[in-house]
Amino acid sequence: MSVKNDAHLLEALREFDTPSITNVVATYPQDPVCLGLYNPWTEDWYTDQTVRCMYPELGPVVGYAVTCVFGLPDPGYSRLTFADVIDALDGSSKPTILVLQQKFPAELVDKVGLTGGNMTAAMQAVGCAGVISNGPGRDIDEIRPMGFQYLITGLTPGHGAMAVHAVNVPVTVAGMSVAPGEIIHMDEHGACKFPPEHLEAVLRNAQALREQEAIRIEALRSAETAEEVRAILTGDTYGEAEPERDR
Repeated sequence: MSVKNDAHLLEALREFDTPSITNVVATYPQDPVCLGLYNPWTEDWYTDQTVRCMYPELGPVVGYAVTCVFGLPDPGYSRLTFADVIDALDGSSKPTILVLQQKFPAELVDKVGLTGGNMTAAMQAVGCAGVISNGPGRDIDEIRPMGFQYLITGLTPGHGAMAVHAVNVPVTVAGMSVAPGEIIHMDEHGACKFPPEHLEAVLRNAQALREQEAIRIEALRSAETAEEVRAILTGDTYGEAEPERDR
């Protein structure tokens, strides 16, 4: 994987919450500010409500996706270890987000406190800024001062033997399908992804959206009648003007 130096663009994207990024990436495909990279309903480009943000106070986190799959040890396959995940994180453009798909039996899936303090310290040492996973983690108090974000299903205190089944393969976590090298933007709302070649366009359009919405919100705050509100909402500042929409 080639290493890029777009850290300044990623840092600039941290000024925006994840819903703003989804608006630019795909939510309103008929609007000029929206890039329309996906059909917003049919493609798996953002997370569902099965994951929650462990440290919302950190604000948005952005990085390049590195992926892995964990499951029970397999006597017929033991080629990979967590060291291979670390190597993949180290070899990627920085910062990284590890998208970790857990494939455990149904009776164990809610009991695997897979990620903890030691794993977090190792990942952070090679430029990783956060993890998204379809299972629980642990050591939440130990990790909090590290400034490392987690989007996981919850918390549990333990786990048993586990193994790495794949590194840097396409994965699906919490309804979001991710390929290695894609850009991940995540905050307390969840996460979304988009191809890295659209990084500059996403940032540019997010800035344009912020300016448009600032004008609209200022106008709405000054409005005193339903007619004024209706006129502002039908001004086609962004998206289709429907009063029931919550942007």
